[in-house]
Amino acid sequence: MRFGIYAPNPNVAVGSPEVAQAVAEAMHPLPRGRRDAQFDHALDVLMTADARGFELVLFAERHLGNDIGAWVMASSIGSRLEHMRVLTAVHPALWHPAMIAKLAVSLDRICKGGTAINIVNGTQEEEMKMFGGALLQGEERYHRATEFISILRGLWGNDRFSFEGSHYSVNQAQLLLKPARADPPEIYSVSTSDRGYDFIAQTCDWWFIGFPKDADDTDEALKRIEASIADMSRRVARLGRRIRFALNPFLAIGKSEEDAIETVTRQIAAENKQSDTTKLRRGKAGILAATKAGCIGPPRLVRRQIKRFEDMGIELLLLKTVASTSNVETIAENIIEPLNRPRS
Repeated sequence: MRFGIYAPNPNVAVGSPEVAQAVAEAMHPLPRGRRDAQFDHALDVLMTADARGFELVLFAERHLGNDIGAWVMASSIGSRLEHMRVLTAVHPALWHPAMIAKLAVSLDRICKGGTAINIVNGTQEEEMKMFGGALLQGEERYHRATEFISILRGLWGNDRFSFEGSHYSVNQAQLLLKPARADPPEIYSVSTSDRGYDFIAQTCDWWFIGFPKDADDTDEALKRIEASIADMSRRVARLGRRIRFALNPFLAIGKSEEDAIETVTRQIAAENKQSDTTKLRRGKAGILAATKAGCIGPPRLVRRQIKRFEDMGIELLLLKTVASTSNVETIAENIIEPLNRPRS
């Protein structure tokens, strides 16, 4: 099993006082000589993860938010990583594919060939409009994303490349910089609709399986994930392609499930410097929903659940977790190292 982690930023981080500090300071000048707190914190967390067996980091993107831009973070931190692949989120609505093709190979060459692209079709209409894009619905959003990926791969794999589509057109375009490896950057995405399944099967290298949040319990969730994998496998087989499966569960370690939940709930409350009962109830409700992935509790039970995922054909877990160096160390020591230790 491979393990990844989200780069901590306001869009995805939980239990991080440093990210909360960055949000509080986002609309004000910083003290002279100090960087944004989310950058320094992300660097600490990801350098620790890189040294302790994590293999991938996702730089998620929320343009209409307090996040430092994903490509800025991926470039400044990714160049310092020795082992982790750098997965950067891209909204096709907001970029021209030729520009992303150039940015991706640039990043690939400073990250030792460790770059990948996470295609995000987007659901935030206000964000799309504000930053110059258009939120498409239904079939058209997948047509656009398919064309986007075709141009990426065409530019990465050819000296010159032309393409005429409904959304993009390039004529004898070229990149005078190629990916660091013979194999181009991989394409990741997530989708839960029937048409989205077809898009994934036809174009992507990795699929983040949508977790069934409305499942009654872990066993039902696993059955539905297994059915989704079987469905996708049939679609891919008909096309003569191969796809790899990933999941992004929330992971928290404790003496018991209840202990892990209480610890994370307290951290969420502390992050926001609030201890009122409303905040605690909301935080606890969110973590309780996350328990359906079966990755909250004592290490041996979490490892057993991860083996179940692995037996289903899932090769990567992109972990949602409390964003701290100490938690990364705990996960490495109790989960990654025991699972990846060579059997005698």
